[in-house]
Amino acid sequence: MNIVINDSSKLVNIFGKNDENLRLIEKEVSVEIIPHGNTIQISGDKSNLNIAESIILDMVERDNLGVNNNIDEVSGSIRVKNIKSDQKKSEKSIIKTKIKTILPRSLNQDKYINSIYNNPLTFGIGPAGTGKTYLAVAAAAYFLEAGLVDRIILSRPAVEAGEKLGFLPGDLKEKIDPYLRPLYDALYDCLPANKVQKGLDNNIIEIAPLAFMRGRTLENAFIILDEAQNCNSIQMKMFLTRLGINSKMVITGDPTQIDLPASEKSGLLEAIQVTKNMSQTKQIKFSSDDVVRHSLVKKIINAYEKILKK
Repeated sequence: MNIVINDSSKLVNIFGKNDENLRLIEKEVSVEIIPHGNTIQISGDKSNLNIAESIILDMVERDNLGVNNNIDEVSGSIRVKNIKSDQKKSEKSIIKTKIKTILPRSLNQDKYINSIYNNPLTFGIGPAGTGKTYLAVAAAAYFLEAGLVDRIILSRPAVEAGEKLGFLPGDLKEKIDPYLRPLYDALYDCLPANKVQKGLDNNIIEIAPLAFMRGRTLENAFIILDEAQNCNSIQMKMFLTRLGINSKMVITGDPTQIDLPASEKSGLLEAIQVTKNMSQTKQIKFSSDDVVRHSLVKKIINAYEKILKK
């Protein structure tokens, strides 16, 4: 099988430094790849050939979108494509903001993005490093830039402070910033810094402590509740019932990382059961296979899971 790249300026971004992208595909898909000028020659089993071809065409598409085909992106494409034939193929959900284009790096990430686009309420459940929070914030940035919502509201329970923020020094923003740092980081990665700051100044981007959400109806908004495993049942019910007209709500959490007192039930676990058969709601459950951080993270998660099962 031969694939011809018509534009030679694309070769570096597709082949990778010292052909590292092609070598990675060879290793992970069990094919042989030989580049000849603008032509990529692939040999191997037919099923593997089809997967390798699909990955390379994905890389061409990423280049057309202005995405750098670094090792992480290529690994993600391999993860999505290198699947059993009876599994659902990727729908190629894309999040595109002014400074960032994001494509899914696993099938569950693809389902997650697709659900956010198509449902008012989406749960992202699973371990650290699977992109739950980052993709939710990136989608929120896209919705705001596209004029699909009027504002972004970010919330995260401050369990370490027992939600008693008054005892902490500084104004409201300074009190809760340490708990919302991952959300800020994702925002600044997807939107220009001046737009984020302006949004914060004008309350277009709002940092709302969970304890302060009571009594509000949130319309025309993209609402994210992060680390939801640390909400109790009352807080979760209160938060879910804030959803207003033309709004999106994304709730993320890891049920294995509950920091609540032993006597208190996690609102996330309860909400998963309450909403599991509801229409317009989807629950995406991530696993260690979806981890997109360092490969060691997946090994750590698997090791802990084995210990906890004993």
